[in-house]
Amino acid sequence: MHARIALPLLLAATLAGCMAAGPPIASQTPPPEPRSPLGSPFSDREMGTSDLGTPLVLDRTDLSIGTTVQFNRLPTPSELHDAEQLTGLAHVVLSLPSWPTDLEAMQALGRVPPETDVVVVLPGYPPNRAAAQAWNYVNARLRIVLVVTEPPPSVAVVGDLNTMRGLERVIAQMDEPSRTGFERLQRPLGFRKVVE
Repeated sequence: MHARIALPLLLAATLAGCMAAGPPIASQTPPPEPRSPLGSPFSDREMGTSDLGTPLVLDRTDLSIGTTVQFNRLPTPSELHDAEQLTGLAHVVLSLPSWPTDLEAMQALGRVPPETDVVVVLPGYPPNRAAAQAWNYVNARLRIVLVVTEPPPSVAVVGDLNTMRGLERVIAQMDEPSRTGFERLQRPLGFRKVVE
């Protein structure tokens, strides 16, 4: 008799114990804040060309298997040497926060192997003609991409861009794409719109 009573009592106690825990606890993460189209004044990120991050380079014509090394600044000669030691170094990508002023640091890019591309992403227009022409003294396979937020301030700036041998293209980050001001540019012009 005890076995007949003990077994259902044990089963009832087990079920009651499992049910005593209550419903599962809801997630403790706060709900996402509503996003303003103008962004947050307290954000850690700035909008515009300085928000380029580290770009991913995709080239339809490049069918090789290779390694890409990315920097957000001009690398030191020892960092370039370390990159050279990687198997199949194909691209060195530099996403610079501003136009460099140190010609010696730029000359270090000449130590990259001759079969390796150096892709440089620069924000804005060159501050002066010397900054634009300094890239002509770098002895490397340069592919410079310029990201701007407005048309060129003058025809002289367009002339400076046209003298840059390594300038591959100009990307205009604008809400409304327009070729106005870029008519004399002798490089491909693309448009970029960032939607958040």
